[in-house]
Amino acid sequence: MDTHQVLEFVDKVVYAKTGKRLNDLQRGIIEGTLKQQKYTEIADTYRLTQGHVKDVGYELLQMLSQAFDEPVDKGNLKSVLDRQGNLNISDCTIGNSNIIGYINVCSDRPTATPEENPPKHPDFQQANDEAKIETIGKLRQFGLSDEQIAEVLRLTLEQVQQVDSEG
Repeated sequence: MDTHQVLEFVDKVVYAKTGKRLNDLQRGIIEGTLKQQKYTEIADTYRLTQGHVKDVGYELLQMLSQAFDEPVDKGNLKSVLDRQGNLNISDCTIGNSNIIGYINVCSDRPTATPEENPPKHPDFQQANDEAKIETIGKLRQFGLSDEQIAEVLRLTLEQVQQVDSEG
């Protein structure tokens, strides 16, 4: 199984729990983590600040912890995915070439669909939306426009602007 398939697996699980899809940066953080990249390297790839990538990474790991019902951090992401999806994600060497991040499927077990795994926490969506609202001020400090914040957080422009008028 390649990285794209792993990202699709994670996206399905997150969607089943939250109703939201992973964005490009979240996918990049997962891919970078599986390749043992530091947040600095991921930030360079996306031309973002390390602090922003670290903040998004933290929120992503919290969301994955909720989705997989177990603690997830950069150090255990591979093992969590291995347990959750019965995947074998490992570093390996083939011949004289080093292949990092090679993923091998070890099971015929099908991946659950969103219909089979309804969200266990109906309040998760509301809490997720509230966390997004709290993040708006911080994203403004990073210099993002209201339009960019709305796109990143998947909120309407009106929701973002309303936070400004309330604060």
